[in-house]
Amino acid sequence: MNSSQHGLAVALFAVIVLVTLGITLWAGRRGQAAEEFYTGGREFSPLQNGLALSGDYLSAASFLGVTGLISLYGYDGVLYSIGFLVAWLAVLMLVAELVRNAGRYTLADVLALRMRQRPVRAAVGSASVVVTLLYLVAQMVGAGSLVALLLGTGGGSAKTWAIVGVGALMIVYVTVGGMKATTWIQIVKAVLLVAGSLLLTGLVLVRFHGDLAELMRAAARGSGAGEAFLQPGLKYGTGTASRLDFFSLGLALVLGTAGLPHILSRFYTVPTARAARRSTIWAIGLIGGFYLMAIVLGLGAAALVGSAAVRAANPAGNTAVPLLAQVLGGGAGSTGGVLLFALISAIAFATILAVVAGLTLASSAAFAHDLFARAWRRDGERQVTERQEVRVARIAAVVIGALAIVLSLYAQRLNVAFLVGLAFAVAASANLPTLLYSLFWRRFTTRGAVWSVYGGLVPAVLLVLFSPVVSGSPTAVFPGVDFHWFPLENPGLVSIPLGFLAGWLGTVTSREAADPDKYAELEVRSLTGAGAA
Repeated sequence: MNSSQHGLAVALFAVIVLVTLGITLWAGRRGQAAEEFYTGGREFSPLQNGLALSGDYLSAASFLGVTGLISLYGYDGVLYSIGFLVAWLAVLMLVAELVRNAGRYTLADVLALRMRQRPVRAAVGSASVVVTLLYLVAQMVGAGSLVALLLGTGGGSAKTWAIVGVGALMIVYVTVGGMKATTWIQIVKAVLLVAGSLLLTGLVLVRFHGDLAELMRAAARGSGAGEAFLQPGLKYGTGTASRLDFFSLGLALVLGTAGLPHILSRFYTVPTARAARRSTIWAIGLIGGFYLMAIVLGLGAAALVGSAAVRAANPAGNTAVPLLAQVLGGGAGSTGGVLLFALISAIAFATILAVVAGLTLASSAAFAHDLFARAWRRDGERQVTERQEVRVARIAAVVIGALAIVLSLYAQRLNVAFLVGLAFAVAASANLPTLLYSLFWRRFTTRGAVWSVYGGLVPAVLLVLFSPVVSGSPTAVFPGVDFHWFPLENPGLVSIPLGFLAGWLGTVTSREAADPDKYAELEVRSLTGAGAA
């Protein structure tokens, strides 16, 4: 791309940034009470919240990472999209309505109804911050890869400045606009993402005259792997460890969504539990349609760009979709290729901006509402006012954003879908067991809740630190050293059962019996909505 073509792409990026900043300033002029900041006043419709849910969920991992993995690994890459989609059935059946009725702003609100507040909020608030940080790192790594490709440079400086810029923008979105701005940005992003995916999918199908079989054959030829590209095992079939890794990843993806703080907090932005369920159904339809298109786009990238070219542009495959857009528009240097490349890159950038805003809001809410205002308050100490809590949430957004920037600079070699898989594993290990036990097990105690959170969180984080993700492989965070001893890249296979086991063990060994009246109150409130916020 020449300088004028770079200028066009940068101009589209600038338009996206200006539109989202305009939404933020508009929302920031509205009321800034705690309910406005955390939930947007609970006034969004099911369709609006369904779009926002899909916007929160369809992150850089979906648009860039999953399609990249499909273009590199074929069948094994498709498994990511299946796992991401199936996870929503668990959300719909198990938690959507119950969480909306039982909570107020955060996941810890649900557990605090029947447990001692301070230890439970400390545990769940800490886990929520860890999960959202991992997710944030994935989005910002995607931003770095995208901007480096846009500017035609593989240099680290472009990626570094992209990460810093996205981090600064997400801090502005959250501190100025709160949940209302974040939700509207998600809605705009979801519409753009679905429209862009439809456009590219249509162009791929037209190129192959609607013949999906021919598309698959061309993808197999373009991959360099032949028929192995269309069969299991290209990424996860080289040995026992890789097969276990695949099972671990699938477990994390299917169970992790129901424990993601930024997804659960979306159910508080609608007025009723019925609206929460309807918004989830909207989200499933939108997300399902997107992942079907992602499969076509991944195969199209392998067929038309070639897996080798995708890997050369970015070893993790994060730039497959923009490269596919360039080819579909007429190739590098053509006006159509430049326009389509710039448009799709801008949509991907909007995707990243929207998701990082939702993640930062969820983590700052967990810190301010759960940790600062409640877990760290001594008995008899003066309560924090709503104004103070919102102020702390804004400060927390700045600190968490800065930490995410620093961590992202060390993770630029990793695929963004893979990074999100780690976040899902931690969420499924720490948050999900605690939530399910609290909602459905009458005997569950405060000790069980605390043990369940830390019993899943600590093993998940430790296993990641001592896995090939961090050291011992060419794509690791620290490729020059090797201190890994855990053979799997995703810890879910071990850490998720440990989370459930720790919750059961903490409960049966607890000297403090569960309060049957509080459980009855939680049961009635979660099922009927009586007393819900």
